Amino acid sequence: MPYSAGDAKKGAGLFKTRCAQCHTLAAGEAHKVGPNLHGIFGRQSGKAEGFAYTEANIKKAVHWDEETMFEYLENPKKYIPGTKMAFAGLKKDKDRSDLIAFLKDETK
Repeated sequence: MPYSAGDAKKGAGLFKTRCAQCHTLAAGEAHKVGPNLHGIFGRQSGKAEGFAYTEANIKKAVHWDEETMFEYLENPKKYIPGTKMAFAGLKKDKDRSDLIAFLKDETK
C-alpha cells in the first residue's frame, strides 16, 4: 500500500515515543544520535550539514518525499543496508502515514 495522508496528531505521539530520543525537528536544533530532521522532505539522504552519516546513507542518494519515507520507515536497515539507524521500523501502514503527516508539518 502506498502512502496516504495520515493523522498528524497521532504521528506526534509516535514521534515522541519512537523517534525523539534520537532526532530533533526544529531549524537550528542539534543533532542527536540521528540527524536533525528539519527540511528532510525534498532533501537527499546523507546531506544534513554537520551530521556524520554512514557511507550507505550517502551513496543511497534517496530524495526524501512521502513515498520514499513511507518505504524507509517500514524497515530502515532493509531500505538502506549499512545504515547505523537502530530503529526496527513501523510495520503498520497507518502508523507510517501518521508519522509522515506529523513530520511534514513539523520539519518545514
